[in-house]
Amino acid sequence: MLNLVHCVSVPLLVILAINPLFSYGAKWTYTGPDGEHHWAKHYPFCGGAFQSPIDFQTPLLRYEPNLPPVEVRNYNLSLNEQLTLSNNGHSVQLSLPSRMFISSLPYRYSAAQLHFHWGSPSLLPGSEHTVNGKQFAAEMHIVHFNSDKYPNVSMAMDKSDGLAVLGVLVEVGEFNPAFDRFLKYINGIKYKDQRIQVPAFNIRDLLPALLDQYYRYDGSLTTPPCYPSVLWTVFRNPVTFSIQQFQALASAMFSSSVQESAPVPLSGNFRKPQLADNRVVLVSFQDGIFPSMGLGVLISIIVASVLGLIIIITLLWCLLRRKGSETETEKSTSDVKSPGEEKISKV
Repeated sequence: MLNLVHCVSVPLLVILAINPLFSYGAKWTYTGPDGEHHWAKHYPFCGGAFQSPIDFQTPLLRYEPNLPPVEVRNYNLSLNEQLTLSNNGHSVQLSLPSRMFISSLPYRYSAAQLHFHWGSPSLLPGSEHTVNGKQFAAEMHIVHFNSDKYPNVSMAMDKSDGLAVLGVLVEVGEFNPAFDRFLKYINGIKYKDQRIQVPAFNIRDLLPALLDQYYRYDGSLTTPPCYPSVLWTVFRNPVTFSIQQFQALASAMFSSSVQESAPVPLSGNFRKPQLADNRVVLVSFQDGIFPSMGLGVLISIIVASVLGLIIIITLLWCLLRRKGSETETEKSTSDVKSPGEEKISKV
């Protein structure tokens, strides 16, 4: 398990937000004069260290055999329960009950909400985390807070051990019935600050089938105020949704309120990869840690290794043979007696 190497001591203001729970404070967007390059003016942590997302480049990865499979509890919610689906101007967000939690971490991390980041309707990729430069169509974040130490997500969000987020990469592919559980209601939250109640469902169905392969590192919220308080777990295997589901997510909502005369589409809501800052990304899988290595390169390395081994064995054999020859020569020389020695032996 990684130890958080940073500590945030700035007192929490209740009006500040989690990633992206609220939109109070200074205005921020992803592009333009209030875009991510200007976030640090009003949110200093956004210009600091240990920021997220990052690109999972091969040199950053280190296999950790002791990382256990992720275990989630109480994710199978009752259909009779209601969840709040909202448009906060930066993303679509689904509220989650705190009885949902991750049990495979040192503390109990209880769920607060999930939200999405995506590209444009023209299929511009929009995941925040990338793998060796590859960006996926979208990314889902399930936000949890340390309920062993803090009473709620607002109190936990600026603490070094406050948050744990599960990241799920999403590709365009097969239709995903789990995503449809909330996407079919998305037209009810077309504008900022709109919210509706939707039936709950099994949140586990939104995750990959297997939860044992993932990237883990210490990072931050990916939106202002960018607190470096997140233990990230990003699953290696992406899930899929259909092109129609992607279009529904990427084109149905606006980041502006209903009162505004010129609606602003809500799309391209992802932060670009940040500096690694000498961080190590622990991975729970050993195969494929070098995904950029092609088959031809791998074969070349194997052939070179075999040839090198053959050369070493040949050199050793030659050295041993030479030593054996020298030994035989010395033995033959010692067996030849001088004339003087012969005479003495006969007396």
